[in-house]
Amino acid sequence: MPAAEQSSKQLLDHPSQAYVSRYALGRDYHKVLRGRLKTLAQKIRDRTGESGSRVFVDSAPVLEKAIAEKAGLGWIGKHTNLINKDAGSWFFLGELYTDLPLPIDKPASEHCGTCRACIDVCPTDAIVAPYSLDARRCISYLTIELKGAIPEELRAAIGNRIYGCDDCQLFCPWNKFAQPTAEGDFAPRHGLDTTDLTELFRWNEAVWLDRTEGSAIRRIGHERWLRNIAVALGNAETTPDVIAALNERRDSDSKLVREHVMWALKQHNVH
Repeated sequence: MPAAEQSSKQLLDHPSQAYVSRYALGRDYHKVLRGRLKTLAQKIRDRTGESGSRVFVDSAPVLEKAIAEKAGLGWIGKHTNLINKDAGSWFFLGELYTDLPLPIDKPASEHCGTCRACIDVCPTDAIVAPYSLDARRCISYLTIELKGAIPEELRAAIGNRIYGCDDCQLFCPWNKFAQPTAEGDFAPRHGLDTTDLTELFRWNEAVWLDRTEGSAIRRIGHERWLRNIAVALGNAETTPDVIAALNERRDSDSKLVREHVMWALKQHNVH
């Protein structure tokens, strides 16, 4: 989990600063988990002799949350994330497939009850019903997976979230039991947990590649990074620095970036 959940909530109230999903502030979790799982596989082979195994960390169509629920690691909450009674939902899932005969675990039971905090807090109303998510409205999808233009009707709700969204976890009561991680690889890099939007918007591609080396953020590319920040700048308070930063990319070589910059300027009544 993030080192300071309360400060993460407070950051959402500072529209001039960028909010990056807490999982992406440090080293790419795919790399960290894959390495740990490979080490575990080797330890198993050392104990049992030769056995077949394969590691997955979002690298194949593995139904990881459903498998984790069946394995007793937690239950799938109304926000569709896995929740553990002792650890909340601030954790990663990785899989080690093996051909060893293993005992069958007892599935976890559900403990959301009548709570609907995640549903009520979702900025874009992406949780359309308990346990049902419309990914097309989810900010994580819009800022990470979507390759084209972000739908205009959803841009204002994105606020200052430039990479992913944590609201459904930040406000989940079960996360009061989560403990801060001691894993150094997940510590924030390059001040991404406290940086102004205008500063990030001014990173050229060379700087961006340097600052996102080894980060999950790399997957969206510099163009979509600028697209996302342009939307956030459109939602920021009107200041000379915000207007100046947007105007600097008004004539961007990217049609996608230009479109979102012009939308953002309109939000500040600049045409």
